Amino acid sequence: MSGGIIREIRIEGTQRIEPETVRSYMRVNPGDPFDPLRLDKSLKNLFSTGLFADVTLRREGAALIVTVVENPIINRLAFEGNNRLDDDTLAGEVTLRPRVVFTRTKAQSDTQRLLEIYRRSGRYAATVEPKVIQLVQNRVDLVFEINEGPLTTIQSVNFIGNRAFSDSSLRDEITTSETAFWKIFTSTDTYDPDRLTFDRDLLRRFYLREGYADFRVVSVVAELLPDREGFIVTFTVEEGERQKFGNINVSTTLPKLDPESLRGDLRAEEGEWYDAGLVEKTIDDLTEIVENLGYAFVDIRPRAERDLENRLIHITFEIQEGPKVFVERIDIQGNERTLDRVIRREFRLVEGDAFNRAKLLRSRQRIRNLGFFGTVDVETQPGSVPDKTIVTVEVEEQPTGKLSLGGGFKTTVGPFTRVEIREHNLLGRGLDLRLGFTLSFVQSQIDLSFTEPYFLGRNVAAGFDVFRIESNDDERSFDEERTGASLRTGFNYNENLRHILRYNLENLEITNIDADAPLLIQDQAGSFLESSLSHELRWDTRDNRFDPREGLLLRLRNEVAGLGGDVFFLKSSVGGQYHFPIAEDWTVSVDAEVGNIMGLGKDTRISDRNFIGGGNCRGFAFTGVGPRDGPTGDPLGGKNFYTGTLELAFPLGLSEEFDIRGRIFSDICSAWDLDKTNADVLDENTPRISVGTGITWKSPFLGLIILDLGFAVIDESFDKNELLSFSFGTQF
Repeated sequence: MSGGIIREIRIEGTQRIEPETVRSYMRVNPGDPFDPLRLDKSLKNLFSTGLFADVTLRREGAALIVTVVENPIINRLAFEGNNRLDDDTLAGEVTLRPRVVFTRTKAQSDTQRLLEIYRRSGRYAATVEPKVIQLVQNRVDLVFEINEGPLTTIQSVNFIGNRAFSDSSLRDEITTSETAFWKIFTSTDTYDPDRLTFDRDLLRRFYLREGYADFRVVSVVAELLPDREGFIVTFTVEEGERQKFGNINVSTTLPKLDPESLRGDLRAEEGEWYDAGLVEKTIDDLTEIVENLGYAFVDIRPRAERDLENRLIHITFEIQEGPKVFVERIDIQGNERTLDRVIRREFRLVEGDAFNRAKLLRSRQRIRNLGFFGTVDVETQPGSVPDKTIVTVEVEEQPTGKLSLGGGFKTTVGPFTRVEIREHNLLGRGLDLRLGFTLSFVQSQIDLSFTEPYFLGRNVAAGFDVFRIESNDDERSFDEERTGASLRTGFNYNENLRHILRYNLENLEITNIDADAPLLIQDQAGSFLESSLSHELRWDTRDNRFDPREGLLLRLRNEVAGLGGDVFFLKSSVGGQYHFPIAEDWTVSVDAEVGNIMGLGKDTRISDRNFIGGGNCRGFAFTGVGPRDGPTGDPLGGKNFYTGTLELAFPLGLSEEFDIRGRIFSDICSAWDLDKTNADVLDENTPRISVGTGITWKSPFLGLIILDLGFAVIDESFDKNELLSFSFGTQF
């Protein structure tokens, strides 16, 4: 086609596209020579537009004829056969749209994209076939016909090269699991390449904790079965030799820091099996201790020396002055609902502060204690200059609304139910709103509470409570109605010490007293107004206030009534909890409390005295322990009380995905003493002791399920026992 001058360019085959549009992509014009290079460039330009299915150039004398076949326009895009993924989700993944030019290349690319989406959701047997329906005016309907197929599950997980641990032991350490009929609520039995990558790291951490410092995962192979409905996953590992800790030392270049003073804080001991986890925890402990001594910038590195002959690893923790680093910026990610300021106000660091690892760890703990997030990851990244760091907080929000259902059974009154609706993070602002109902044949209760944790933008909580209780329990010789409200506030003196103040105003009515009721109860008849002020001091070092595994909680409470009204008393109690781990995921908890109420110029009233049983002394019914009227069996409440609990919580050996923990416990308690008494009053200050067992299950449907079986082993003949107690609730 070379030689001569182009006198004319004719465009043929266009329907929707203007001929001038075609000419705009040409690299030749009338008057230009027939240059093969420029013509070839013109041809490529026209194809690259995506507007044409075919383009040809030919010469007729001095004329250049350009013949095009236009790609059709998509009239309608549809998906058929998709049940697991809706149309909107699939449409958001493809590039083709209605009124967009259709090309087979784009259709094939979108097909592969849809297949990838289904594979990510665990359906490797899915098929996608694009169907093109020709319409008039060079238009088409594009339909993706989808066969989703079944979930592609993990049929088998095998290990090669493991000698020290069995296959079943290693399966418990990874998140990928073999399919089983009871795993309909989980997705860990579906194939996920990212999960397998995570499992490699979990295996490595496990072996490093067990002393295998040279362990490595050689390969992970996932073989798809011929029916494309399942995978066989095989981990090939090299364990290496098991090694022990050798000499463990501390060295430092910091002035006025004695390394020997830190030896007592080392977690590992010479002769124990090597544990990389202990090394990391020791670094964290030493970092926090040294920073609290006033060294803001600390760099602690473990230097390991191998003794291959004796299979020992000598560790020296080298403490040096780290580079001076300041917080440049705090970035928060993943909080779609919770406002940034709700998270930022929990930070012990702000932009511009000197970086402090201890404060960073405390900030992470405070954010976790909010209860708004399933996971909280805090990482540091280099800043814009060497002495700056960027703190990144990655959170994963979890439901904060909660519908709780609790209940029990008493042989005398039958079943009772507690319903509570609560939102811990109202409007994403950290506000706490709760509405509760208690329903039974003998009692009804409604209560409403609201809390603003940072009132007027300050670190001061403020809230109120409103309640109404009506009780006509057949176990008692009277009916009771209580209506009241309270105002409360709380603030922190430091990271661990909190002070809570409360004012309570309540109207109490005692009516329908039985004719044969004891004089101690008949004296209570009438309506009384109670106005009281109380406070609570709380020292809390627990690692998690929702599921503590380690730490201490101490509390002191005092309440005085008589600021107006008809009731006068002073009520006090002191108690505490201590949680400590004895092995991984095994926790011992000790809980104790002792209290007293004394009248101020008047006798104490039955409604104000201490009642023991139920949650604070399992194995005994609510109000089951304490002074009681002999002829009627009415609980009278005690002026003095104490409770104590020793509990061991432990895993049940089931897969972690079930999230079930067991516990065994023993409770001790007593309540005794009245202002007035007579021969018919049964009152003993002897200890009551119960033992029992229970489980806690974080169910995917019913939320947290708590089931306890308590057996009273030492009690008085007039006590009321209760074998079973349970509660459950779901989140939304």
